[in-house]
Order: sequence, then C-alpha cells, then structure tokens
Amino acid sequence: MNKCTFEASVIVSFYNNVDALICILRSLETQGDNFEVIVADDGSKQENVDKAFEYIKSSPIPISHVWQKDSGFRKNRILNKALKLSQSEYIIFIDGDCIPQDNFVRDHISNKEKGEILNGRRADIASSFKEKLLSSKHPNSFFKDNFVQIAKAYIQGRGKNVEKGIRVTNPMIFKILNNKKKGIVGCNFSVHKADLLDVNGFDNRYEIPCIGEDTDIEYRLLQKGKVLKNLFHQAIILHPQHPELPRLPQALELFEETKRQGNIVALDGYQQANNVD
Repeated sequence: MNKCTFEASVIVSFYNNVDALICILRSLETQGDNFEVIVADDGSKQENVDKAFEYIKSSPIPISHVWQKDSGFRKNRILNKALKLSQSEYIIFIDGDCIPQDNFVRDHISNKEKGEILNGRRADIASSFKEKLLSSKHPNSFFKDNFVQIAKAYIQGRGKNVEKGIRVTNPMIFKILNNKKKGIVGCNFSVHKADLLDVNGFDNRYEIPCIGEDTDIEYRLLQKGKVLKNLFHQAIILHPQHPELPRLPQALELFEETKRQGNIVALDGYQQANNVD
C-alpha cells in the first residue's frame, strides 16, 4: 500500500518472547481494521527471529520487523526505528507480552482526536493462565471466554486490575469510569505520529525500563500542549501477571534532568535513532 493508507500502525515491542509475539499477531489478525503491524525487536536471538519470521511470512496482515543488536535495554531506540518504518499517521503501542482482545485496534482508532494521547491499560490476569492464553485457539476473546475462572482467581488475590478487561460501550458509564487522571503506560497507548515527531520521539538515553517509554514521553507531549484521554475498559489487553520492575535511580535522575533543563524535544531521539545499531 502507499504511504498513509493505513488507519493505524501498531508497534509491538519484542525481545525473545516469540510465543507471546505469535499470540499477539494471531489476535491482531482477527481485528479486521486497516492497519499495519511493526515488530520492534530489541535484539532477540537469531533462533527467535527465525521463528517470528516463519510466522510473519504467512500472516494475512501486513507485518514489518525491525531489529537492532542486543546491547542491553534499548527499547526507546528500537521504538524510534519502528516509528521511522510506520506508514500511518496514527501510532498504537503495545508490549510484546500483552495480548489484545477484540476491538483493540478499533477502540484506539475510533476514539482518537487531534491533540490527544489515548491512555489505555492492561488487565493483569493470574500467572497461572499464561500457558492457556498463549496456546488458545482464540486469544482475542480469551478474557470473555474464561471470565468466570479469571474473576474467581482475582477474588482470591491472583491478578491485578482485572476489571479493566470488561469492555464498556455505554457512553455515560464509560465517561464515569474514565474520569480520574492517570499517567500513560508504555504497554498500551496511542498518539498521532506528528505529535511524536514534534518532540523528536522517544529519548534514546533511557537504557533502563519503566520511565522513558511512558512517563518521559508523556511529560514532553503534555508540555507541547497535548492532553491525555483515558481509554480504560476499551482497547483491552491481557497480561499474565509477573513482578513489576522497579524505577531505578538512573532513570529518575535523567527524567529530573529533562524537566530541569526543559528538554521537551529529545536531545537524542527519533532523528538520531539510526546512529547506533
């Protein structure tokens, strides 16, 4: 297709977890919208790249793959490289261990507005569901198909934010459920490509997880006058629960430096992303 014919580009962060990636792609294949997928690969081993390619080449949806060598956590740099490949003016970000449910892409597309960042969430289901989810014939409807068991585990204290897996379409109820101010999470948000380029994309200097791929980009976009719009209870993704990574001092210090120096446009970002393999 020619440039800009896609309604959205879905960028999937990936690092070696090929079973989850294939599950994500299988789910996206059911979405039925006019979008492309770009796998942003932060240095996966060749055997996993080969497995991913084997699936990609037979997929009915347009999928691109961009890879960089493994030199530690460089998610922001590979996101910028994926952004360079994108053929849509609207970008949806998802992590490589989060499985989109029905209407994920459509919910992002139908809710997008000029000057807004769509702020999704994930439903962290109990880790015991991981294998069943990844091997499911219908991963796109896993939450709905297994709701009773997932809810029972949640009541027993296994899982987090599981209620976010319930899709709400009633406008009044949806508005009530989304009236709290919450920051974006890198595993599920979307934004206009032009807005990302206006701040030179993601800051490549973050080589530690948990801030650069969401808190930092959110701060710089807001400073440019963009606004957040919550998309909780729509654009649903499932994530088997695991311990959360801590916010390490090095990342916090870099973020404080960004705010202190007013580096709204990344000093090392989208434009510089191809300077290092």
